[in-house]
Amino acid sequence: MIKKILVIDDAEYILESTSTLLRFEGYDVFTASDGLTGVEIASNVIPDLILCDISMPGLDGYGVLEKVRNLPNTTTTPFIFLTALTEKKNMRTGMEKGADDYIVKPYTRNELIAAIDAQWKRHTLIEKHVQEKVDKVGKSVIYALPHEFRTVLNEVINSARYINNSADTVKPKEVRELAGDIISSAMRLMKITENFLFYVSLESIMSNPQKKNMLRTFSTVEPVAIAEDIAHLIADKYERSADLYFLNNVTGIRAQISTESYHKIIDELIDNALRFSEKDSKIFVNSWIEDNLLFISIKDNGRGMTQEQISSISALSQFDRSIYEQQGVGLGLVISKKLVELHDGSFKIESGLQNGTEVIFSLHFEKAN
Repeated sequence: MIKKILVIDDAEYILESTSTLLRFEGYDVFTASDGLTGVEIASNVIPDLILCDISMPGLDGYGVLEKVRNLPNTTTTPFIFLTALTEKKNMRTGMEKGADDYIVKPYTRNELIAAIDAQWKRHTLIEKHVQEKVDKVGKSVIYALPHEFRTVLNEVINSARYINNSADTVKPKEVRELAGDIISSAMRLMKITENFLFYVSLESIMSNPQKKNMLRTFSTVEPVAIAEDIAHLIADKYERSADLYFLNNVTGIRAQISTESYHKIIDELIDNALRFSEKDSKIFVNSWIEDNLLFISIKDNGRGMTQEQISSISALSQFDRSIYEQQGVGLGLVISKKLVELHDGSFKIESGLQNGTEVIFSLHFEKAN
């Protein structure tokens, strides 16, 4: 398939000479003489690579880069700035904003082709790395999913079979109880599937700098208050709201993480704390500010883990499976850890066998308006 390249520059001679050279190299070339037109073309044709001047009237190159990165189909498109020698000192700004490379004008054919070829090689390596990650998860899925699905589906089948075989004698109360079991099992199955998909998505993001940068542009207002709300919702399912204790609630801040990602972290950690501790044992949720970071701690008094188990946390692993029933194929902690690290935070587990578990994570924050 012929690759498409978009060239954006307000200098007519640059557009003409560069597009002619690239067409001679076998590329399908699109041109724009201003930033807004370039963004519109990028949205319509979805180029494989963009060459863009920095100094343009109206929307400059930085503005084009920002808009292109916000388009759904060009968030990871290779973006190379075309810059005059006098602008070279400002290129750090462009790279920080998400550009992949820059070429100083006037450039030779060899310099242009070398820069473009470098992007093809880079993105081929990224795609290969992502595919390897997906394949690795896929192999694990082949082994893990059948067992998990069979376990949950057997519960559904057995409940449905009982209703079917006892249709004439089963009482309404029993039907309601069995229907509740079926719904509960179906929800477990849904969470298992969603966590696998979520994990694969995280592996893809971790291998893509542009996606990582975009992920960090979102924020969550009053994260500690949100954590309290989430904790109570989950505790209600376990009939354990009275076991929750909140300490040192931090207010007036905005955590630098999307509400969806933050919700996922708290949901998994609170659910683990409740699921692996006994009713009437306390769950402590603490928060504090230290070294310009927001720290949140979730501590239970459950069965805990050994240091070996903590060190061996990896996707799709479960501890003491032959003794304890676990749901969600052990991805909850791994997903939470990856989400925190994607946002340049820290994630620490302190635990001892039969002595409970404390998970402490940190996130960057700013004062809420």
